[in-house]
Order: sequence, then structure tokens, then C-alpha cells
Amino acid sequence: MKLRLAISVITLLTSFNAAAQAPAAPAVPGPFKAGEALATINEAGLPTPMSANVKVYGAIVYSESCTFDPVRNLILAMNQGAAENVAPNDAFVSLLNPDGSVHTAKWIGATRDSLTFNQPRGSAISNGVLYALDENTLRSFDLATGAPIKAVEVAGGTFLNGIGVTADGTAYISNTRMPETILKVTPDGTTSVFLEGAPLAAPNGVAIDNDGNIVVVNIGNNSVLTFNPAGELILTENAVEGGNDGLVITEDGTKYTSSVRFGSVSRIRPGQAAEVIASGIPSAASMCYDSVQKQLVIPLNPNNALAFIKLQ
Repeated sequence: MKLRLAISVITLLTSFNAAAQAPAAPAVPGPFKAGEALATINEAGLPTPMSANVKVYGAIVYSESCTFDPVRNLILAMNQGAAENVAPNDAFVSLLNPDGSVHTAKWIGATRDSLTFNQPRGSAISNGVLYALDENTLRSFDLATGAPIKAVEVAGGTFLNGIGVTADGTAYISNTRMPETILKVTPDGTTSVFLEGAPLAAPNGVAIDNDGNIVVVNIGNNSVLTFNPAGELILTENAVEGGNDGLVITEDGTKYTSSVRFGSVSRIRPGQAAEVIASGIPSAASMCYDSVQKQLVIPLNPNNALAFIKLQ
């Protein structure tokens, strides 16, 4: 199948000056409210959705990861917002259309009522729940409403980074800094060490493959490691370049990795050697797969943007 490759970068409409922002208010008890799609109140006082011939781009402030909701056909971008020493509890989730235009600028994070969300990194969706790693806390949100469900402090974490979640809600989380581990958090919040030490080398991206195995990519080398649920290494593959952050596994078992250090995207078809399908992507972080439009979506960390790669 001939690959049609297109990378487009979304840039912010206005620059973000974190130092000039007033500190965000801490979370307080109150009813949670999610943000709404872009719209106005017209002169007659009627709610007016933005018309379809208008496209707005932006809404990205240091995004480390994204996920895709195929039911609503929307991309969910995790945004860290201002640095925590400038404005704690400033993170938010943007909803983007598949072309990268803004659907909802701030969905989770429109208000801070009943919300604590500081510096999210990895994220995943499973069974109607959005999971996000927020420093050393695993947070879960209702995918339909954005409302917080649970916050689990993950024992043993020094830098929680990537996450893969099984159908039953068990989370496998990479701890990239020493001790280099993959931590397992069951639905009841119990945390245990699933893997520790070699062949992990600054583990980052984590995904669950089509057989329920746990796949991990390293920043420290180009290994793509597949472990069964018992923690046994059953397959070692290699991306073209090391420094990998993002990991996507498509319906046919093809793996895609994004190198945050070197800017390339590797494709590994089952039983075949890796090939580079895109390069020169700055700070290519924890990407997601848009299974409807068949495209990869890659946050560009400090560039406040997303990159898109069409796979078909």
C-alpha cells in the first residue's frame, strides 16, 4: 500500500507568556464543569455554535501526549499549561478535530472546581475512561463528561511517563528515571513493580498490543520490547533510531515509534525490519493513533504544536 505522508504543524494564534500569568487558583470543592465547543452568544441572546466554514488552530500549551476518541472522532491533547512554579494546577485537556482545528479549547480545565491537574505526561483511553499521569499521580476521568473519577498516588514513581491500559483498567506505567521500572496499577489502586532493570533503558512509551501483551520503548536505545502479562520478554524489535517516546500499535499489529531525541518516526511491520517514514520532527513526544482518519498525531512538547502523519 502506497504511503501518503503529510505533516502539518499547528501553531498557537497568540504567544504564551507563562511568567506574566497570574497563578491559577487551587482546586476548591464545587460542581465540576467541562468546557464547551467554540461558540458565542449572538446579539439576540441566542447560543450560536461556530459555523463550519471557520477553522481555528491553537489551544496547545506544552503537550506531552495525546489520545483519540473514535466515538466522538476527536483528539484529546494533554496540556501542561504554565510551569508549576508559576501557576500550579494549570493543566488542561484540549479537544481537537481530526484536521487539527480546535473543537474545545479547554475541555477538562475550563474551571478548577473539583479539579486538580498539574503537569500531565502520558495518557490513554480504555472502556470510556481517560487516564493521565500527573506527576506521581494516576488520574482518571469520565470520557463522556470529563469529570474526575479517581486519583491514585503511584508508589515508587520518580518520573512517571508512559502508560498503557488494558480492557479491565489495569495500567502499566513507565518510570523513566532511576529506578527504571514498569509499574502496574490494578483497578483498585494497588501498585506493584511489573518490570525492573535491563532490558529497560530509560523506558518511556507503553502500549498494549492486540494480544494483551505490554510493549515498551526505551529512550536509552532503540529497543521495542514486548512482554507477556507474566512479565516475560517474548519479543525484541528495534526502531531505526533510539531516544523513543511515542508508541502506537495499529489494528494489523504494525508498530510506530517516535523519537523525541532525533525526530524520526519508525514503522515496524510484523516480522519486518524497521523503516523511517518521517523525520525532522522536533521533540516528537508521546503520539496517538487516529483510527478513523488513519493518521498519527504527535505532540511537539515545547513547540506548543501537534504534527500529523497520514498513513493512508
